[in-house]
Amino acid sequence: MKTIKDILLGRTSVRRYTRDKLSQEELDFIYEAIQNTPTSYNGQQFSVISVTDQDEKVLLYEITGQKQIKTCAAFLVFCADYNKIRIAANAIECPFPAFPDTMDGIMVGVIDAALAMQTAYISAMSIGLGGCCIGYTRTCDPERIAEILQLPKGVFVVCGLAIGYPAESPDLKPKQPLSLVIHQNHYRDNDMRDDLLAYDKTISAYNRSRSGVTTDNDWISHIVGYYNDCMKYDIEGYLKRQGFEMRK
Repeated sequence: MKTIKDILLGRTSVRRYTRDKLSQEELDFIYEAIQNTPTSYNGQQFSVISVTDQDEKVLLYEITGQKQIKTCAAFLVFCADYNKIRIAANAIECPFPAFPDTMDGIMVGVIDAALAMQTAYISAMSIGLGGCCIGYTRTCDPERIAEILQLPKGVFVVCGLAIGYPAESPDLKPKQPLSLVIHQNHYRDNDMRDDLLAYDKTISAYNRSRSGVTTDNDWISHIVGYYNDCMKYDIEGYLKRQGFEMRK
């Protein structure tokens, strides 16, 4: 196995995989690591749909356009889940509050699912696999994906994770310098513009020279453009249709 340092400091997004399938032992290791994820209140407000059926992976690929879903060995879909605790509360006739309808309730489910996904990613890398997080699983056609995955009310997709044996070794993408990421004792109060503009130039140079497909993308306008695109998704409407009323 790789060391924790190798895994955390050498993580890259792998989008091309070999045709090798995962053994049940490998899958069980990842599943058990997911099972032990830390969660809010130990409420375990998440579930994971493990998609290994090739026809279903192809269907999800056709919806999202993300080829790695089709070619990976397993596609794990991480969901916020209040369905299980609601069933349990009803079983003992315990009145169930409207917590899932609050912003905090949404955040708790998202955080739990995200922690589970990171756990899966690290455990997969530790046994020589590669992975790629696919947020588009959440936004591209949420109703159709919920239908395919047969998600009940009280459950919604947070993110997907493709895993498999890597068929590529992507370059390590530059991240923001620690001066922009780690704030000592309070949020940084001096001017960050120079550091941010320098990072923008770093990303631009990386995109022009990286292995594989190169681009002319910078960081600042590219990310702002992504935000503009994301505003067309009716995620609030989708959440309401999945049983989250977003009352306050």
